[in-house]
Amino acid sequence: MKDTKKNIQIYDTTLRDGAQTVGISFSLQDKIRIALMLDKFRIDYIEGGWPGSNPKDDLFFKEIKNENIKHSKITAFGFTKRHRMSLKEDKLLQALVNSGADTITIVAKSWDFQVINALNIELEDNLKLISETISYLKDKGFEVILDAEHFFDGFKENPHYAGECLNKASEAGADMLVLCDTNGGTLPHEVSSIVETITDSIDTEIGVHFHNDTGVAVANSISAILKGAVSVQGTINGYGERCGNCDLTTLIPNIILKMGYNCSCFNQLKNLTELSWFVSETANLAHNELMPYVGDNTFAHKGGIHVSALKKDTRTYEHIDPSLVGNRRKIAISELSGKSNIQYKAEELGIDLEKDATLSKRVLDTIKGLEDKGFHFEGAEGTFELLLREATGEYVPFFKLKGFRVITEMDENNHLECEGTIKVEVKGAIEHTAANGKGPVEALDNALRKALEKFYPEINEMYLTDYKVRVLDSKEGTASSVRVLIDQKKGKKYWGTVGVSTNIIEASWQALVDGIEYMLYMEKSKNPENGKDR
Repeated sequence: MKDTKKNIQIYDTTLRDGAQTVGISFSLQDKIRIALMLDKFRIDYIEGGWPGSNPKDDLFFKEIKNENIKHSKITAFGFTKRHRMSLKEDKLLQALVNSGADTITIVAKSWDFQVINALNIELEDNLKLISETISYLKDKGFEVILDAEHFFDGFKENPHYAGECLNKASEAGADMLVLCDTNGGTLPHEVSSIVETITDSIDTEIGVHFHNDTGVAVANSISAILKGAVSVQGTINGYGERCGNCDLTTLIPNIILKMGYNCSCFNQLKNLTELSWFVSETANLAHNELMPYVGDNTFAHKGGIHVSALKKDTRTYEHIDPSLVGNRRKIAISELSGKSNIQYKAEELGIDLEKDATLSKRVLDTIKGLEDKGFHFEGAEGTFELLLREATGEYVPFFKLKGFRVITEMDENNHLECEGTIKVEVKGAIEHTAANGKGPVEALDNALRKALEKFYPEINEMYLTDYKVRVLDSKEGTASSVRVLIDQKKGKKYWGTVGVSTNIIEASWQALVDGIEYMLYMEKSKNPENGKDR
């Protein structure tokens, strides 16, 4: 990577614009934790929210003062003062002043259509609101950023008025003018032309803010940078209203690794994947496996030809070294795999296949046979590792099923109750137990855990985190085969397992058992004494 002189400022609005994502509701503590992570990553501006609009944002600006923010400028967001109201009478404006924020971002209409139809005021009145608000805040000593809302739509319809909004803000002392594509409908070639026109005509620094409604928010931001913009607003993972915002986890490595620009977070790039996962976990949303740079499958390889080439030189099928952004290479195992995949995966797991020249082929044949029946190992690395270690003799099952039964009853009040009864052989002993559950799978899981816990107490430290069912041959109707994928965790370790059957209970059983067996094998590997006398 080459550090260049031109610096691009990164402005994060995950805590405001990103929080408008359907399904996200950050708590106060969530917002503070994310802000601290963004500061650690050396994001230049963190937009904390809108003081005066809700109690949570007011508390955020109060509480964040008690934290040790080392780099980022905490920024408050709000509107220009309201029409026919004095600056001191406007409580929302005064909430900005009293927030204690380092920087204030003022949003103002720059599209004449919005001024007339949304604000219902005269065009000249809107210009006065912009000028008076920014002058007032500058007199108070704040750094002030203008967010010119709907700027690109406004410029396309009335370039003179959109330009006047910027001029008034600049004359009033705004430190930066941000051109916003609020509806997200502008394309890169339009952005290039408009941003070039603005940067050629105004001395104040220009930033941009793009929504992703046409899928080009990152591309638009790059186009704007190439034409002179020095700041980009966006969110981690592209969260935001409707289709989201410019995704900073894609933009930042693009401008550093591909374009040679510098950012304050230049030396933190190796922590980008961690930041992305942290925000998605805090938002309680599944992390997108296919995201550029930071997805779990971003550097995953499935085709045998690809894997064979990667072993010779990773540049054959990877555009960057995954470690530059804190990610990792991943070799997927499937019916498209070749011997190279098996060997690569074995090396990753520390398994020596060289002792038996035919072993990798036998494992591959087994995998292809199972996948022909509907098994799917790309999301079930736990099952695959057990399969591989069983083939090498390293793994022997910790218990053996002798039989199970599941009873589901519904009473006259339509209340369902499930009971699972199970008989297993563990360390030479026969355990016969029963347990209830809200559904048949939970009943079986509870019964199995009950049977095993006195032999393997660590089983109580593992949890099921996800359960997915996929119908494989829908033309068979209710007799179709189903694939069950189960994700489980113990501490910070996650793993996936798979089961396939025409009976959903059997498929679930297969995946549940593999999940428990995998955890027990991992524990045995750490503590060999635990695996004796099975």
